[in-house]
Amino acid sequence: MHPALTWPPELLLRAQGVRVAFFDVDGVLTDGGLYFSAEGETLKRFHTLDGHGLKLLRQAGIEPCVISGRDSAPLRLRLQALGVTRLRLGTEDKLPAAEAMLAELGLDWAQAAAMGDDWPDLPLLQRAALACAPPAAHAEARALATYITTAPAGAGAAREFCDLLLVAGGHYRRLLGAALGAPA
Repeated sequence: MHPALTWPPELLLRAQGVRVAFFDVDGVLTDGGLYFSAEGETLKRFHTLDGHGLKLLRQAGIEPCVISGRDSAPLRLRLQALGVTRLRLGTEDKLPAAEAMLAELGLDWAQAAAMGDDWPDLPLLQRAALACAPPAAHAEARALATYITTAPAGAGAAREFCDLLLVAGGHYRRLLGAALGAPA
């Protein structure tokens, strides 16, 4: 099967050596809205496409890392269900968190991709080999982005980013074939 997805060759080249992908949560993995129950509990809406993209990254050997200024029980449950183990929650200063994760993995910024939507994400977007933002991201995040997704945040934007990384790394066709039941 020939994959339906295509990207410009220069974008694929830029993403080729990525081994770790940093994700913000609100405005990237969610639509950015903050929902509160009558009891004050924070509620989050996640899209299954995005979640499956994070799983596919792990299968391809690309480490998904989540760094968020907010921490909540629903977020922790979702990340646990997806098998995302590298996370730093409740931190507005994302650069030290990302650098610590890179050190833990023995990687550097040339092997990193990042997806964010607002000012706290800018240091990561500025340093990553490949920077991505959803279409409704703040203007400064879009200005630093190598790629702006067509899908909105919380509705497939993160999956689009994951698919780009999978294609660039040469993993997409194999994973697609496995999903279709092709022999390994």
